[in-house]
Amino acid sequence: MTEAFFPDIPKIQYEGPQSRNPFAFKHYNADEVVEGKTMSEHFRFSAAYWHVMRNELGDPFGPGTALMPWDDRSDSVENALNRVDVFFEFLEKTGIDYYAFHDRDVAPELGTLSKSNDALAQVVDKLAAKQQETGKQLLWGTACLFAHPRYAQGAGTSPYADVFAYAAAQIKAAIDATHKLGGLGYTFWGGREGYATLWNTDMKRELEHLAKLLHLAVDYKQKIGFEGQFYIEPKPREPSTHQYDSDAAACLNFLREFDLLDHFKLNIEANHATLAGHSMYHELTVSAAAGALGSIDANRGDELIGWDTDQFPTDIYTNTEVMLTVLGMGGFTTGGLNFDAKRRRESHEPADLFHAHIGGMDAFARGLKIAAALRADGRVEEFVKQRYASFDSGIGADVESGAATLEGLSNHALSQPEPVIPSGRQEMLENIINEHL
Repeated sequence: MTEAFFPDIPKIQYEGPQSRNPFAFKHYNADEVVEGKTMSEHFRFSAAYWHVMRNELGDPFGPGTALMPWDDRSDSVENALNRVDVFFEFLEKTGIDYYAFHDRDVAPELGTLSKSNDALAQVVDKLAAKQQETGKQLLWGTACLFAHPRYAQGAGTSPYADVFAYAAAQIKAAIDATHKLGGLGYTFWGGREGYATLWNTDMKRELEHLAKLLHLAVDYKQKIGFEGQFYIEPKPREPSTHQYDSDAAACLNFLREFDLLDHFKLNIEANHATLAGHSMYHELTVSAAAGALGSIDANRGDELIGWDTDQFPTDIYTNTEVMLTVLGMGGFTTGGLNFDAKRRRESHEPADLFHAHIGGMDAFARGLKIAAALRADGRVEEFVKQRYASFDSGIGADVESGAATLEGLSNHALSQPEPVIPSGRQEMLENIINEHL
């Protein structure tokens, strides 16, 4: 590959914890084996095209600051094609093997749907060629159904049938692109699938329409033979006042209600969990318990700021919880860790793209090693097991097996002294975790 866009950035190598080289990994060693898999296999790190190549680092109070000397800021197909070369050089130098994109990130929205589809097809051809050249893979694709003004009142939940049809057409083209690129999955995120006020909203009808759109996508996926996993990505609000995919539990309930659960898993994002008033650990646990944790958007939020800040995931404690959950479910089978994260507005130079991803990859490497050490230690797992041991036999086993009746439980309670509840030992468990941190 010709290296032309980041000439001063070397290929990032592992140099170990003692290194002070800002362009080296201190903890992420792609070939290091942890619990029988290499780090690269555990993580399946993915770079987000929309942040790496398209995010100009603006915020609600000011325009973008990002320096992108390779980008002429035009909506031309030529400019979009040029970005592909830049992006794959970035992937090569960071050692990131996967990527994710929205259709409108990689190709421009032009004057008509037909022209937009043609532009997407041209860029997809180049993406396919670069994948063939480099061995990189598409983790998942998606359609941007939230930015254009036509989607201001929803896409699949729009009160206007023509908008619904346009969204369906855009989804079809994006699934086709993902399929052609051998994508491992396809994500639905309903940024405008919600409401600003209930005074003008028929919620029941909107939810039914959204379910119909997803069923249409499932039917089309089967028709064309796309074998990738479908995901829904929960988020409670912003840009909508309330989004129907508000958190993991709400998504699972929606999928069950509309007979979609067999076709979808969840893509969980840390910053969205924060906005929902949950921890990332909570959202992952809810998803994994339902057998529905498919992929993860790796970032973090700022609890002092009320919007989706998409910061890089440098919290070692949270990353440990993430990897405990992933290891506990046997590892990723469909998705990976996608860096849906952007540099800070002050970090506007191209080199900062590398610093940000190096930090996130190192932080997750530490989280993986700590999680594996906790599992090998076994004290936390054993405590939890013993805490529920009363359900392994006797009346507890009857409850879990379905053999218990309300009358039988009442008779049991009447025959027993007042239950004595042992300590939950929260502080002791936190101390064990901190021993490994």
